[in-house]
Amino acid sequence: MKVSEVLHCSFPVWYPKFKQVSIKSILIPLPAEFLEYLHTDGVVLPEGSLVTSGDRENDEDRVGEELDVNWDTDTLEATAPSFPDFDSAIKKAINMLGGRVFPKLNWSSPKDATWIAFDKSLKCTCPSDVYLLLKSSEFITHDLTQPFIHCEDYEENEEQPNIGYSLILRKWQDLNPGYEFRCFVRNNKLIAICQRNHTAFYDFIRHEKADIVSDIQAFFYHMVNLKFPNENYVFDVYRRDQGKLLLLDFNPFGHVTDGLMYTWDELTDSDVELKGTDSETKHPVFRYKEIEGIQPNPLSTFGVPRDILDLATGTDASKLVDLLKLRQQQQEEDSSSDEDNDQT
Repeated sequence: MKVSEVLHCSFPVWYPKFKQVSIKSILIPLPAEFLEYLHTDGVVLPEGSLVTSGDRENDEDRVGEELDVNWDTDTLEATAPSFPDFDSAIKKAINMLGGRVFPKLNWSSPKDATWIAFDKSLKCTCPSDVYLLLKSSEFITHDLTQPFIHCEDYEENEEQPNIGYSLILRKWQDLNPGYEFRCFVRNNKLIAICQRNHTAFYDFIRHEKADIVSDIQAFFYHMVNLKFPNENYVFDVYRRDQGKLLLLDFNPFGHVTDGLMYTWDELTDSDVELKGTDSETKHPVFRYKEIEGIQPNPLSTFGVPRDILDLATGTDASKLVDLLKLRQQQQEEDSSSDEDNDQT
């Protein structure tokens, strides 16, 4: 994977060429001061971006509605930044897209931050919804700080290529995750397909698998192949109905992209024989979840404090040692207190 291949997967680069087969979107260049705000620690929402949250059932009536709150408290408050022009651009775009939007930056959406959203989704109806998701997302931080970390031709001490970061607002669609599929292209050949929501079981897939593969192949050869500049890449589609597909996104062909039901070792090694769920080997192979069952959401851990997650998984031994020392100290204090009580 090379820097140029990652840049080609940037939304502002590919969308103009493929917007006819994708979801309507509006791009807003990120001002320098807003980029600086995204890099700062903490979550302080900009002035003028808040809306009331008591009643959001009618989202269309609440677009851009501001909330004037008097925070009468002795607690020290962080200074809220202000981006009036950027706020106005976001409100205008939301109105143009029907009052509800899906936000992302050049490569990633803040899907790891849905735990903090009002309705646990990426649906935004005002600037504050957008800001809260962007500020709470590790995926967005990766976009801003390490977009080329896995590239073979990039050194960390080298100057990063100039990236024109944009906020992308996509018209909100109530998409059924069972109709989303990830497709892997190697040397301009579609080699593998799998369901995008890989932890869920969808019974219809096994009955329609031949039509699903046929539709994706036709979409690839007529709409995507040789029109996208990379030879190796990943693209996501939404199959609304038989023969009706939407292009969702392009991603780099490498470890920075989730292989879902495939490993990158088997995807990148041409000597490895890929097999689908039904053991087929003819490209593109198709993998889907064939047994009904319950699996945890892979994004659920992002809503858990890092210290607790490290302790639970054992990834940071020093924190476990600190916890044991603290527990021992508490026991010693309790024991000392009991002895004092016995003497009195």
